Amino acid sequence: MSLHVFLYGGSVSTTLTPVRVPSPAHPAPSRRTRVLALPEARWALASTAAFLLALALDLGGLPWWAYGGLYALAYVTGGWEPALEGLRALRERTLDVDLLMIVAALGAAAIGQFLDGALLIVIFATSGALEALATARTADSVRGLLDLAPTMATRATDDGEETVPTGELIAGDVLLIRPGERIGADGRVLDGASEADQATITGEPLPVAKGPGDEVFAGTLNGTGTLRVRVERDPADSVIARIVTMVEEASRTKAPTQLFIEKIEQRYAVGIVIATLAVFGVPLVFGADLTDALLRAMTFMIVASPCAVVLATMPPLLSAIANAGRHGVLVKSAVAMERLGEVDSVALDKTGTLTEGSPEVSAVRPLPGSGLTADALLALAAAAEHPSEHPLGRAVVRAAKERGLRIAGARDFVAVPGSGVTALVEGRVIGVGRAGAPVIESVDADADETGVVHADPPRAVVPGTEDGDTVVLVTGDGAPLGTLALTDRLRPHAPAATAALTVLTGTAPVLLTGDNARAAAKVAEATGLVDVRAELLPEGKVDAVRELQDAGRKVLFVGDGVNDAPALAAAHSGIAMGCAGSDLALETADAVVVRDELATVPAVVRLSRTARRLVLQNLVIAGAFITGLVLWDLLGHLPLPLGVAGHEGSTVLVGLNGLRLLRESAWQPGQVPSQGTRG
Repeated sequence: MSLHVFLYGGSVSTTLTPVRVPSPAHPAPSRRTRVLALPEARWALASTAAFLLALALDLGGLPWWAYGGLYALAYVTGGWEPALEGLRALRERTLDVDLLMIVAALGAAAIGQFLDGALLIVIFATSGALEALATARTADSVRGLLDLAPTMATRATDDGEETVPTGELIAGDVLLIRPGERIGADGRVLDGASEADQATITGEPLPVAKGPGDEVFAGTLNGTGTLRVRVERDPADSVIARIVTMVEEASRTKAPTQLFIEKIEQRYAVGIVIATLAVFGVPLVFGADLTDALLRAMTFMIVASPCAVVLATMPPLLSAIANAGRHGVLVKSAVAMERLGEVDSVALDKTGTLTEGSPEVSAVRPLPGSGLTADALLALAAAAEHPSEHPLGRAVVRAAKERGLRIAGARDFVAVPGSGVTALVEGRVIGVGRAGAPVIESVDADADETGVVHADPPRAVVPGTEDGDTVVLVTGDGAPLGTLALTDRLRPHAPAATAALTVLTGTAPVLLTGDNARAAAKVAEATGLVDVRAELLPEGKVDAVRELQDAGRKVLFVGDGVNDAPALAAAHSGIAMGCAGSDLALETADAVVVRDELATVPAVVRLSRTARRLVLQNLVIAGAFITGLVLWDLLGHLPLPLGVAGHEGSTVLVGLNGLRLLRESAWQPGQVPSQGTRG
């Protein structure tokens, strides 16, 4: 599917139309084919052709009956659609500015100015066609993101293999992916080696090597190897399906600025009608010529219409959404894009945001008296963590599998965000997570030759840190069993990203984490952060965000896990890291960084601020044109064709100005901007 945006004569509408993925059998359509596919372009061409032929016959001195029908055809082909939309709006007791254009053209025809009226219709239709053609580039920009997964997939069965519709796949199915095939579902490689072109998902320009244990995404293209992939998500929940849904929702939204403009548009349109009647009636009272008064009034109605003002907002924001999507950042709505540019303070989660979010178990230490070996302790913790989506939980499970340990089944799994998990494992309630008791004191203990430690039970234990590593407590039926130490690596671009955010907002980001103070301090030191708030539960992160906002700041929160969702919702804007982030975080955030690159966060904030500046530029341009043309018409004599050209020209100008954000140069990742770019 492809996002298709049309801006026509001052009205903004969005539709989603099916798009065939280009292939050797179905090559991408040519530029000419794409132009003719737009209904606005076809009607504008028909109207223009009829007008030019009528004008040639008119100037050739032929009688009226020879070219009058062609003028009428120009009126009908160029004006029927905006006239119909205007009448529908009128039926709902709203006044569409498109209808004002049609009334002006018909008014000109009513006093015998058929050529001027037809010219208005032709320029009006051509303007709409140009806007539709220009904004169709937005669809081309996100086309790669919305390439649909293949309709069929090869599923492995006990009897061999079978070809099935991808819509029938379920989690647990095993797919056979041959060289050159598109992957039919999100999953994980069981065996085989290949590379996948996943630019449509993550924006990575080069194919990514795939082997056992690696994640693959629906809609991405397999390379030269053969893979067996276990499906992990139903097709409706795949990353590509999420992207389609997010872009669909973004296309249906309108920014607050746009909503405000549309709110005053109706009153303004009514004011135009009243003013037009005054411009027509007042001169007649003082003896002006009927034709001159009507032409002046029609010209006034045209140049005073706020088409360019209506188009000032959405093209920049939609173009920014398309550009961000092309670089792996999915902004869910025009509202979200506008709000991102307003932020003046940033709060960052640690695990999965500043760090890679893939911690590794660095030490396993059973407590004296637990009666467990290191492997036994790790196996119990992995069993309890197996259903968990948290990065620390996944690391524990991965470590157990790498040691070849058997992971028992778990029941009654409960995850408490910010605290840990509990589950019933082999008849014992195993907990993995935080504890608030004092640190264990020394215990006299000896280990037998089997490696099992025998000693009196400890009084208490608490997770701590070693060189910034995270240490979690494992308990059995409430009694401490041992600790696991985990370490997480800093993202390569984290220091540059935090520096860029500092310059953009004028203040250094705040680090909010549920991890311990030493681990948080280690990351803060590496990224240049000063304000560090550690050991926070989810409500603690929310309180910290609200504290910043109560001080008058507009906070952007960046996180990835379930425990980040409340803070994402509480902040002025929220960005979730990673397509594999928790569903709740992805649902709550205003934008999603698909490719897990922190450098895209300052880039999308900078892009949003550029979009907001272009909106302001467009409003100034539109206001200047309207004011100048209205004053010319009221104080002098503005010819109708020149008024039409000025009005429609300003409409096209603001549309094209907004579409400048589709250019590659508008995206500036990985830069520390100069102080002059702030705001």
